[in-house]
Amino acid sequence: MEERSLRITGADKTFFNKITNTLTRILIPTKIGINGMLISMKRNSVIKSFEAYTEDNSNYDKEELEKKYEATYETYLGALDKYVMDSIYKKVKNNTASEYEKNALAKYYEVTSLKETEYMEYKYRKQKYLMELDYQGIRVENKAKLVEKYNKFYIAKMDSLYKAILKNYSIKVADYVNHYDSSREWIYTKIFHTLEEYIRNIVSLKIETNYEEGIKEVITEYEKYEAYEVGKLDTKDTIEKNMVLLGISRKLFTHSLPLIVAEQCYEKLLKDARVLVQDTKMAAKRERAYSMLINLIEDYNVKLLSTKVYWDTQKAKDEYKSFWNCYQKIMKLKETDFIEYVKQKEILFIKDDMKKLKEEKIDYSKIATYYKRKLVDYGAMKQIKNQFKSEGKYIKVKEVA
Repeated sequence: MEERSLRITGADKTFFNKITNTLTRILIPTKIGINGMLISMKRNSVIKSFEAYTEDNSNYDKEELEKKYEATYETYLGALDKYVMDSIYKKVKNNTASEYEKNALAKYYEVTSLKETEYMEYKYRKQKYLMELDYQGIRVENKAKLVEKYNKFYIAKMDSLYKAILKNYSIKVADYVNHYDSSREWIYTKIFHTLEEYIRNIVSLKIETNYEEGIKEVITEYEKYEAYEVGKLDTKDTIEKNMVLLGISRKLFTHSLPLIVAEQCYEKLLKDARVLVQDTKMAAKRERAYSMLINLIEDYNVKLLSTKVYWDTQKAKDEYKSFWNCYQKIMKLKETDFIEYVKQKEILFIKDDMKKLKEEKIDYSKIATYYKRKLVDYGAMKQIKNQFKSEGKYIKVKEVA
């Protein structure tokens, strides 16, 4: 009897587990439906409050409209967060989730893992994640009127979130000034990644929806960026792509990514480009890397340093002023003698960068030699080819400017 009783108990447990699992599978879609309806209500509410807040309406208190907008936005995010935990989490747990849902939950945990160590980044990235998740769902539904209304709110909110994320990174770059370079390297990587995210997801959306604010200024740079969206990128391509991203940032994120931070990002790219030139063995690849470095030096000097107002020292300011005057004179050759213009510009950039190499802690002796060869080829540096014998050894006379 005892043995039979145990078998029956075991059978009952299995039976009730099956019922429980079946009920859970039935209830999950219902829960999704409830959440979907709730999200739809909260979404409509936040869109309406956003429209009321952004409209030029003098009949209402702007401060009250802003408070209502922020309150509806908060409840909207709460509904989205609940959807992730009530629906996606349970589907993954019960092994009924799609690959998309599995990836969505993994991304959710990736974002929430920042909470303990990087609270500010977590705060902004979680909002961004939840809105992206909902936006993807709206696009799949393909409801034209809803998408059109949501786009305005989505773009405006994403603009503010990306600016907040970049501003947080800018503060961190300043905090890491006295730390090891490796600490700053990770922040630079995050800055470039965030800029690329914004351009790929938000700038492209602005172009798609004919959103005019700030787009005309960056459309040419955006087209350059698009060229790096196809195929696998090597180190040279990655540096060039990041150079384009920084160029766009100077027009879109002048306050969130201030000049002093952008300058450090450019200097990081210059270091990477110099190392690439001197480490590349194949002549053809080295020439391409060198050409990229010259373009980067021009971008750095023209797009960034020419807009710099405050300098560390008067000497640095005077040196750049001298450089800029030479650059302006060379630019006049562009229309009359293009070949000479290219040659003189390259000579100017090489000489300017050679001065900067002396201030760096990295061993740039190989690229310094490469630069000197270029100057000799252009007739901007003389080389004494003779050798003299000293204590039985042949000593090469160094190149002199």
